[in-house]
Amino acid sequence: EPMSYDLTQTRERLDRLGRRQTETEVRLSTELVAVAKAVNDVRDLLRENLSVRGEVADHERRIGALERRPG
Repeated sequence: EPMSYDLTQTRERLDRLGRRQTETEVRLSTELVAVAKAVNDVRDLLRENLSVRGEVADHERRIGALERRPG
């Protein structure tokens, strides 16, 4: 009988371990989704910044040309 008790305890421990592993995987998956969203947001901001940078450079060039015009 002691072996069946040990087997029962072992099964219970394995079940708990399996549940903890599943919970950990769910938490990690949730965090990965959040990180992926943050990376996409940063990418979008960088793209927008690059787009605006060209416009700003163009405006600066045009303003400089206007300032250099004679009176």
